[in-house]
Amino acid sequence: MKLKLTYFLFLLIVLNSCSRGNEENDVEDTEETTSSFTKWLIPKDEIFDGSGKDGIPSIDNPKFILGNDDRVNEYMNDADLVVGIKLGNEVRAYPHKILDWHEVINDNIGGRNVTVNYCPLTGTAFAWEFISDNKAATFGVSGLLYNSNLILYDRQTDSHWSQMELKCVNGKEIESKPNLIEVVETNWKTWKNSYPNTTILLDKQGFDRNYQVYPYGGYLDRDDFLLFPVKPLDDRLPEKQRVHGVISGKQLKAYRFKFFENGNVIRDFFAGNNLLLIGNENIIKSYVIPGDLLDLDFSYTYDDGESFFEDNTGNKWSIFGEVIEGPALGRKMLAAKSVTGYWFSLASFYPNPTIY
Repeated sequence: MKLKLTYFLFLLIVLNSCSRGNEENDVEDTEETTSSFTKWLIPKDEIFDGSGKDGIPSIDNPKFILGNDDRVNEYMNDADLVVGIKLGNEVRAYPHKILDWHEVINDNIGGRNVTVNYCPLTGTAFAWEFISDNKAATFGVSGLLYNSNLILYDRQTDSHWSQMELKCVNGKEIESKPNLIEVVETNWKTWKNSYPNTTILLDKQGFDRNYQVYPYGGYLDRDDFLLFPVKPLDDRLPEKQRVHGVISGKQLKAYRFKFFENGNVIRDFFAGNNLLLIGNENIIKSYVIPGDLLDLDFSYTYDDGESFFEDNTGNKWSIFGEVIEGPALGRKMLAAKSVTGYWFSLASFYPNPTIY
């Protein structure tokens, strides 16, 4: 499957962003990046090669420093977006500006092998783990894209995984689904104030990259400018408007940040679930309300600390839906299956989504 780019601008971007510097491995030909398994769960003729296999290098031995280290101020601003994870007592932040250049980070958090994956072209991030033959899988960037979205490959079987499909779409592991790890997407200020003990990915990872430069040029300057074909396109919202989508099977409901400015709480019902959405202009989190909590009143109370919202019985809840103070101390509310990203991407993978 030889797939050729017809986008001159994108060629310039790829030459800039995917240059391997002093790294030794050359980018492989597209035919060599595709699995020997011929069956795909996505249309093969709609898969495009953006950079070649491992042309965008994953970070496999990530280096972190404490969030309050003075060095952080040299490369992070309060408004910079991060992907945040909390597993047990370990709290970590992965800046978009580093993920833009690497897309995949294979990490170990609390003894669990977690792959953080981010697609700059669709603005979507997930974290997951997958066990194959009793061994934790690690992932790389295949260079292939479907609906402008990242396709990963696992290094154990060379199978291909569509990020937004949340499953393996080609190879030995076809139809397999990873175990999702809850993430928070927000700005650095919100994350470090909520979790002052956080560590953060260091801006020196052993690659010749300038993380202060966005590798895709003017991609974000125009809503109607896409580098690869996407279908279907839904014109109800600007294509690159950032929205929060709650996922249920093949359905998605999108929530716009404008409804959360200055802090807001929305209760909704979607796909059989009572939802609680809480956020502000920098973050939206969605939870599934259990039956015994349906009569509670919830209020947004975030004030640059760990407490994100409260209920009328005196419980204070964190961003991760954990009661950190109050009579139900230790209780956790299940996060809704969700993703934050650009409207065009959510609407292409979940056609005709409902818009709140």
